[in-house]
Amino acid sequence: MESYKFTGTKEGKKISGKVEAQTKEDAITTLSRQNVHVLNIKASSTIDRFSKLSLGKGKVKLKDLVVFTRQLSTMISAGVPLNRSLATMQTQSDNKYFTSVIGAISKDIEGGMPLADAFAKHPDVFSDVYVNMVRAGESGGILDEILQRLATQVEKDATIRKKIKSAMAYPVVILSITVVAFFGIMIFVIPKLGKIIKDLGGPNAQLPIYTQVMLGLSDFMRHNAIIIGIVLFGGVYLFRRYIKTTKGKYKLHATLLRIPVVKNIIIKIAIARFARTFASLMSAGVGVLDALEVTGGAIGNLVIEKDLKEAAEQIKAGKQLSEPLSKSPYFPAIVSQMLAIGEETGQIDTILLKVADFYEEEVDAVIDGISSLIEPVMIIVLGAMVGVIAASVMGPIASLSQNAGKE
Repeated sequence: MESYKFTGTKEGKKISGKVEAQTKEDAITTLSRQNVHVLNIKASSTIDRFSKLSLGKGKVKLKDLVVFTRQLSTMISAGVPLNRSLATMQTQSDNKYFTSVIGAISKDIEGGMPLADAFAKHPDVFSDVYVNMVRAGESGGILDEILQRLATQVEKDATIRKKIKSAMAYPVVILSITVVAFFGIMIFVIPKLGKIIKDLGGPNAQLPIYTQVMLGLSDFMRHNAIIIGIVLFGGVYLFRRYIKTTKGKYKLHATLLRIPVVKNIIIKIAIARFARTFASLMSAGVGVLDALEVTGGAIGNLVIEKDLKEAAEQIKAGKQLSEPLSKSPYFPAIVSQMLAIGEETGQIDTILLKVADFYEEEVDAVIDGISSLIEPVMIIVLGAMVGVIAASVMGPIASLSQNAGKE
């Protein structure tokens, strides 16, 4: 059996959908029995392959997605037809890949496909959270309001990511320079200085232990540079492949949650995302269990996602969400308490949005604090490395030079 997508007319109305059949002819026969006059029909696999080839590969920035979402919300609330709105935004986008994606969505809408389903065909652009919220907005007739919430949510995520990238840029650059400089000094500089030390002191010179270690390490790195390079690059490659697997990603996330400062940042970001996403889904009329499933995937940490899945199981048993979250090691007491108040008053979305705002401010404060500490810490680390090398090499040279002068 194969799935076929079709567009046609029935009782004077244009319809579209899918039908299962052995062949294209069988699909047309089945539809004819249902009084459907087929206008166009294609195998789903053929359409999907064509779509992938025609769209190619690309990337859509969060900034472009925010602008698209806000514009679409404004046009829909102004009463502009969906097809016309998409056509207008297609001409305004500077991103060629995004332009082709909007064009594909517009064609799907013309074929009678719901907007959420059209978005779902492009998971590299529209996340599960985005698609589910749009679907809820379509069902509840509040698509413009949901799109406004989505735009705000995407903006918040983009701001947090930008802050984290900015905070990490400086230490990554300094660390990279330090590693390159260390290898350069050990392979090219230390051997020459070692020769000077041996010429001054002779073969029986007594060198400090740290100098002997430095010279030995330099000698090892110089004779095994290729092997060390292969091992390093191979290790990085294998590690990156491993953390792309579910098991590897879970272990990485669990490890990050054991590192003191990193743990605090990850948990605060996770709570902010949970609160904002869950509140948006609940306000759109999505059920608690469905909202939890979608929210868990949006948090970005498999360990906390597993915690939410366990909470969902307890909700199925008749408990309120605030109860399992109160026992979670990743959700502070204030979150479960605020959630309990929301459950009692029926204002879960309003209260969780306040929780999200609070923790986003906390994330900003923590990142700003770390950023101010990173520079002096990196300077101290770099200075210590230079100091060790200088003490290991220059000290013996000065000592041997004085001894040579006395003789």
